[in-house]
Amino acid sequence: MEVIHTIGRRKTSVARLYFSEGKGNITVNKKDYKTHFPTSMLQYKIEQPMLLTGTEGAFDLKITVKGGGITGQAEAVRLAISRALCQHNEEHRGALKPEGLLTRDPRMVERKKFGQKKARKKFQFSKR
Repeated sequence: MEVIHTIGRRKTSVARLYFSEGKGNITVNKKDYKTHFPTSMLQYKIEQPMLLTGTEGAFDLKITVKGGGITGQAEAVRLAISRALCQHNEEHRGALKPEGLLTRDPRMVERKKFGQKKARKKFQFSKR
């Protein structure tokens, strides 16, 4: 099997995934994914696409992730894994699509506007 390359994004995080058949090793930025994502919630987010399709332990994943925080990075990795599973076998789409794992979350931080304190908060208005 050839190596499948996919990209996942969330907020300002970008995850590049190299997906190949193997023993189930997952490395993130040349470290084990459990050291890069220490909490069980984030580890579950990464394992979720493989648990839904029943392919845990069948593929080696080499991931490089940049930008954002660890939650955004975990969700970017999850999208990249879901896309790679669909490229490998189109039948996995039926399990991943209803869970919303193939949808790129478009929500981004709103920019700060000039003349205001933050994106939406205004300076206090003084009538007199």
